[in-house]
Amino acid sequence: MRWSDIGDSACSIARALAIVGDRWTMLVLREAFFGVRRFEDFQRLTGASPRLVSDRLAKLVAEGVMDKRPYQDRPVRHEYRLTAKGRELHPVMVMLSLWGQRWMGDPARPPVRLVHRADRGGCGRATRPTLVCAECAGPIAPGDIAVEFSPAYAAERAARADPEGRAGTQDS
Repeated sequence: MRWSDIGDSACSIARALAIVGDRWTMLVLREAFFGVRRFEDFQRLTGASPRLVSDRLAKLVAEGVMDKRPYQDRPVRHEYRLTAKGRELHPVMVMLSLWGQRWMGDPARPPVRLVHRADRGGCGRATRPTLVCAECAGPIAPGDIAVEFSPAYAAERAARADPEGRAGTQDS
């Protein structure tokens, strides 16, 4: 499968990566979650070139992850806001941030601290969100979930498997 075809995969991770799977897009989304709305601020705070920011914002708008609204008439200027679809990326961004703090930086000095906002009914203390089951509220660790492939995804995987059926393995 070519990268340009990844959005056509039956795999939901592959389809999501077709939209948000590059570093500049993720940095634009990071800033959107931090409250940034204006093009110049996205460009300045990500360090990306104006063309990169323009391309990423246009793609996020086209995919319904962000919307674009004028905030000034002369010259015309726009702001960008996360849509409901975009806001649903929040847990992804939080968990990626926590992973990066643990494995890619100094855990003793994280660049951000997550606080459960008291003004929104939270406890007001620093927090470390975890993945829990929506049915029983029990914590979910990597081995706690069984993966059941849909028929379409199972067929896609089988079509890519080698003749011996060793999909995903490498010879040493």
